[in-house]
Amino acid sequence: MFFNTTYVSWVMPRRLRLSSNCFTFELLELYFGGEDVKDMVGFNSPRNEMEALNSILTAIAKLDGEHCSTTTLEELRVAAVNLISELGKKCEEESKVVTRSSCEAEKCLQQWGEDQGVKSQLEISFIISPTNCINFEGAGRGAIARQDLRIGDIALEIPLSIVISDDIVHEYYMYSILEKIEGMSAETMLLLWSMKEKHNRDSKFKLYFDTLPEVFNTGLSFGMEAIMALDGTLLLEEIVQAKEHLRAQYDELFPSLCNDHPDVFPPEQYRWEQFLWACELWYSNSMKIMFSDGKLRTCLIPIAGLLNHSTCPHIMHYGKVDSTTNSIKFPLSRSCNAGQQCFLGYGSFSSSHLLTFYGFLPQLDNYYDVIPLDIDVASNEDCADTDPTPDWTSHMVRGTWFSKNHGIFHYGLPPPLLDSMRRSRNPSLQSMTLTPENLEIELDILRDLCSMFEEMRDGLGDPELDNRETTSCDVKLAADFKDLQRRIFSSIVASCQAGCELVECELQIYTL
Repeated sequence: MFFNTTYVSWVMPRRLRLSSNCFTFELLELYFGGEDVKDMVGFNSPRNEMEALNSILTAIAKLDGEHCSTTTLEELRVAAVNLISELGKKCEEESKVVTRSSCEAEKCLQQWGEDQGVKSQLEISFIISPTNCINFEGAGRGAIARQDLRIGDIALEIPLSIVISDDIVHEYYMYSILEKIEGMSAETMLLLWSMKEKHNRDSKFKLYFDTLPEVFNTGLSFGMEAIMALDGTLLLEEIVQAKEHLRAQYDELFPSLCNDHPDVFPPEQYRWEQFLWACELWYSNSMKIMFSDGKLRTCLIPIAGLLNHSTCPHIMHYGKVDSTTNSIKFPLSRSCNAGQQCFLGYGSFSSSHLLTFYGFLPQLDNYYDVIPLDIDVASNEDCADTDPTPDWTSHMVRGTWFSKNHGIFHYGLPPPLLDSMRRSRNPSLQSMTLTPENLEIELDILRDLCSMFEEMRDGLGDPELDNRETTSCDVKLAADFKDLQRRIFSSIVASCQAGCELVECELQIYTL
């Protein structure tokens, strides 16, 4: 979803990389699960669970009719489908269709799409949800299933002819200007194209631009009150840095482009506010699509961009062009009943990422809400050659409610963090046993962690002082994010306190 360009890009601060880097997300289960396979069960996210079950269904489809018993395969298929159904029921999100609200622009877009060859089992509607913060007294747009849809059904199919990719810029005069600028990327060209095309009354995509909001309400456009409401969070610094970087990129492009080519880049269409709007459009609505030529392109996909995100989505795999139909298909990974909102998976993103670049917070618990830690702990270099587990040099925490192991030596905290802190106190430590020396170390570690996270929680300020009466969407989002941070810190403090009690009880045995 990010631009990887010279002009429109920003390098994330080190603190954010742990919660935004896709490779890191692949390691989250291992980091929080520890070495014991039994421990990892409690850390498996709904998305990963659904990925595994759908992989089983794919394997069954390939084996069907070959060596295995058809009856056995069918029993396995039914079991996998039932498990997916049970998972879906646990992850249902609260939402209500607003029948009184008008969706004329969206209906026109849908009709235009169908005229262009779009095949859809979804209807765009306004929906009231706890996570919505825009339009019609809290109603936001979403996609509703027109009929019962099952696993594997194609909810939406978009022909490439209406997909906005870098090819489209080649048809415009601005391309002959931009291609001569050193470091100018395809994504930046698309950004500049969209700023101009928004005002083109004869545009092929006019109905699409008509459905786009005038204000995206992402963290990048937070007002000063919302920014100040984030005081005490890492997100405050990250949003400020991101916006400063975008401003610097804008200043590199303008006003020089307008001065040199006023007929192509009229100043009134390329102001800073419009540049920021276009950045928010591409950050929040673009998708990475693999084309038949093997090239990965950043695209805007009309209609598909109206589907909302969930941490347990109905649609997860949609990033590849079907060369047979020359279209992009959106198949279901779990069933969606008629009248139910059909969710798309934007990616394994933290809530801070979703707020900054998409302008919302997830309704369900987000397994990817991790907080990076700057803790200097000694690494176990002596075991580097023999220890099969990763040598974690960076550490992180998340809400301890995700863990099912709160017993002694665990406490719902990530094992790599605890192991690193133990070895910093006792480099020769090989295993945790109930000895007075080990228990004293445990108590010391838990007290340090408790103190540290109490300080971090208190640094967020008094929740009673947060502005809850404002009608401003950005301030509400900032306050909700701060509450999420408090909840994570409070869970860690509570787990450390409970762990201290466990350790003290064990120590009492040795003093009797």
